[in-house]
Amino acid sequence: MFNIGAAELILILLIAFVVVGPKDLPKIARALGRFVRYVRNMVEEVKRETGFDEVADELKGVERDVKQTVKEADIRPDLQKTQLEVNQELKSIEKDISFKDFKKKMGGQ
Repeated sequence: MFNIGAAELILILLIAFVVVGPKDLPKIARALGRFVRYVRNMVEEVKRETGFDEVADELKGVERDVKQTVKEADIRPDLQKTQLEVNQELKSIEKDISFKDFKKKMGGQ
């Protein structure tokens, strides 16, 4: 939830130690922990009541479906296969024409 590193945490604890004092620091820490827990529970309750989690899951499902549909609609592999077949056929025709021309030249001499 919070991106607090070790250096920031030590700084916060030092400031709290100076402001609150060593005697009351554990009480403040427990109260702060309870408050954070309360806020987290409230956030979770709001998510449940609004159905936010279900909506987020549904959107992820729709995203997966759209990606799959786009992948299935991709005609590039079919075009590449067709291009390969056409190229092979053209080479075959080219060989036939070259061989016929060769026979004509040989027969005409």
